Amino acid sequence: MRPRCLACWQSYGERIVVSSQTTSLALENVLYEKRGAIAYVTLNRPKVLNALNKKTVDELRVAFEDAGDDSAVNGVILTGAGGKAFIAGADIAELAELTAIEAEASTRNGQATINLIENLNKPVIAAINGFALGGGCETAMACTIRLATEESKFGQPEVKLGVIPGYGGTQRLPRLVGKGRALQLILTGEMITAQEAYRIGLINEIVPSAELIPRAEAILKQITSNAPLAVRLAMEAVNKGMEASQSAGLFLEASLFAICAGTEDKKEGTAAFLAKRAPNFRSR
Repeated sequence: MRPRCLACWQSYGERIVVSSQTTSLALENVLYEKRGAIAYVTLNRPKVLNALNKKTVDELRVAFEDAGDDSAVNGVILTGAGGKAFIAGADIAELAELTAIEAEASTRNGQATINLIENLNKPVIAAINGFALGGGCETAMACTIRLATEESKFGQPEVKLGVIPGYGGTQRLPRLVGKGRALQLILTGEMITAQEAYRIGLINEIVPSAELIPRAEAILKQITSNAPLAVRLAMEAVNKGMEASQSAGLFLEASLFAICAGTEDKKEGTAAFLAKRAPNFRSR
């Protein structure tokens, strides 16, 4: 269980810093800041290209749990510090020392954090600014939308190290780009350009470096101008539907549509449309 109060966080080893305009959560390997309705999560290990070790994965979970719990946060932007990498993969020095039992525990821990990102019920945009390899590519795939700079590179090179993707790559990659392309990337371990990643559907857009964060902010603004409950349930329908048969997915869609139809937001949205005015959604 995570601490819920400020005093508990302090005893837990973390510190919350609050100002009138921003909120920050002090972590060692992750920069976390809330500005307005957006939470910014930045991997901050540029000397090792933001490689994922256990501490970093744990801190990512702390940041995303906080963003998920905070009703004032409407969306998250995830990126990497240093300008060379989003996340360049696992911390190889740490990986080299893992036993089989430790490796399974590490993988389960990483999968839980990646699943949290995917199922946050708030849009998460990956602003990919460089290498997104191994666990970095897997982290990006869990995000709602992926933007990348022209210089970014993608890949699942785990087989070159004698292992396989362990943070969901064998499952999410085929769902995004198809079985054949996924197997080619996973089995060869090759690295692809942002242009190729866009062509095969791994990323949504290629954006100039200077426009990466502003573009992510603009997309979040567009998403969060819509009915919050509808946005959340639409993401749930897609995420859960991808794990089910089409008939089961359609049943889920109908059930969630019915839930939306009973909300005040639906009444407000349809009334605003008919009255030709902007809606005032209240997330209820």
